[in-house]
Formats: sequence, C-alpha cells, structure tokens
Amino acid sequence: MEFHSIRYEVADRVATITLNRPDRLNAIDEHMPGEIRAAVEQAEADRDVHVVVVTGAGRAFCSGYDLAVFAQRPDAPYSQDMPWDPMVDYQMMSRNTADFMALWRTSKPTVAKVRGYAVASGSDIALACDLVVMAADAKIGYPPARVWGCPTTAMWVYRVGAEQAKRLLFTGDLIDGSEAKRIGLVVDAVPEADLDARVDALVDRIKGVPRNQLAMQKLMVNQAYENMGLATTQMFATLFDGIARHTPEGMWFKRRAEQVGWAEAVRERDSGAPIAPDVSK
Repeated sequence: MEFHSIRYEVADRVATITLNRPDRLNAIDEHMPGEIRAAVEQAEADRDVHVVVVTGAGRAFCSGYDLAVFAQRPDAPYSQDMPWDPMVDYQMMSRNTADFMALWRTSKPTVAKVRGYAVASGSDIALACDLVVMAADAKIGYPPARVWGCPTTAMWVYRVGAEQAKRLLFTGDLIDGSEAKRIGLVVDAVPEADLDARVDALVDRIKGVPRNQLAMQKLMVNQAYENMGLATTQMFATLFDGIARHTPEGMWFKRRAEQVGWAEAVRERDSGAPIAPDVSK
C-alpha cells in the first residue's frame, strides 16, 4: 500500500518501518498509527520477513503526537467540548493503542532503533517493540504524565516494575539511553555513531532463526504479560488518557497551548512550577 507518514522496506529477511516526518521529529499525525499497523500486518503476511525494525527518519525516533495539530488548534482532535463523552474518546484512542501494539502482537520479533527522542507517545511506539536499542545520549520518557496524558500502552510498568515506573510517571522526566539500559527499560545503549551497527548485529543474530521458532518464543513470553493483565491495564490507561485531557488541569493546558503556542505550554508544564495555578485555587 502507499504510505503517507512512514516508509516500509524489505531486504534480506528484515522489514524496516521508518517513521517519516523528519521535519516534525517524526511527530505522530492522523495517518501514522494506522500506517504502523498496516505495515506490521504486511510484514506478518510476508513469509520472507523474519524481523521488523522500527526507526525514525532524520535525528529523532518520534517526538509524540504533533501538538501543533493536537493541542494548539482550537478544533484539535481528541479534545471535546464539555461535557465530554468518555466512550467516544476511548473508541478513538483505543484504536491508536491497538495500532501501536500491533508491534507487540505480531509473531515477528520487532526491534526499535532509537536516536534523538522517543518521548510521549513516541515512547509508546518504542516500548511496544520487543527489543529497544538506544543511542546512549538519546532521550526517552513520558512528559504528558505531568498533565494532559497517560501512556495508553502502559508498557512502563511491565518493562521496569512499579517503583521505576512510578518514578518516571510521577515526574514526567526524560532519561537517556544509558540510564534506560541501567534500569532495564531497553536492551542496549551505545554511542550514536555505533547505533546502526549494533542494531544490525542484533538483527543478524535473529533473522537466521526459523520463523516458527521466533513465533513460539515470542508468544510464550507475551502470554506471561497477558496473564498479568496487560489488556486490562491498557483499557484503564486509555480511559485515563482521555480523562487527563478533560480534567480542569488538562483543559488549562489545552487553553495555554492555544494562547501561547504548544512549545511554551510544554516548557511551562515541564519547568517544575505548579501546573494550572488558575484552577487549583
């Protein structure tokens, strides 16, 4: 199929999905979630593909949803006038969550190659992959946990456990690749100049294994997470994401983005100053 916001290529048993909006740091637009899922389904159906690599064009993996579209515009998608209908929101966002999680549920191993930034819902995409390799100086995190969001894939707790997940989601802080490797969030972190070679070496070790062997190992491990309640956790996380965008503080953030632009609103959110002071009195 023809893609708008990604590229899809296959060579030597490896399918590569490239998030392809480099001028926006590969920020997510209305096309990208569904296109990721369509590309994964194409790889799943291709008997020549043994491994899927997900990467970003240019200097970043993915900077999250494009806030110029989703926050700054008065008519932004995913924001409703009050009173809002949580189930309308859930239907929209659960579709995106399922699109990202296609990377987790495909029988083919998926490897995220992260340079620059994998932040906000960009981290959802990366952490939906089976393995993540980062540049040591790349950044990953979920800043919207401070206001206006909840990570709908909920993969943080399944990757690093309750305490580290709480530490990262209570603060919304970004961590670099070296720290992400130390806490077990990603499988490896290497100097940026070595990132391509490190991912190639890992993929080369995987792609020679029969597809049925890879599928069995992945299904077995994934089933353990399903038994721990992954689907239920994601249902609540996706509902909470919609709630977070429609709380008084979430509506404040949306108004600030419209008034001063998304970049300034994000700077204020991440500064450490009290959030939404005009609604907390």
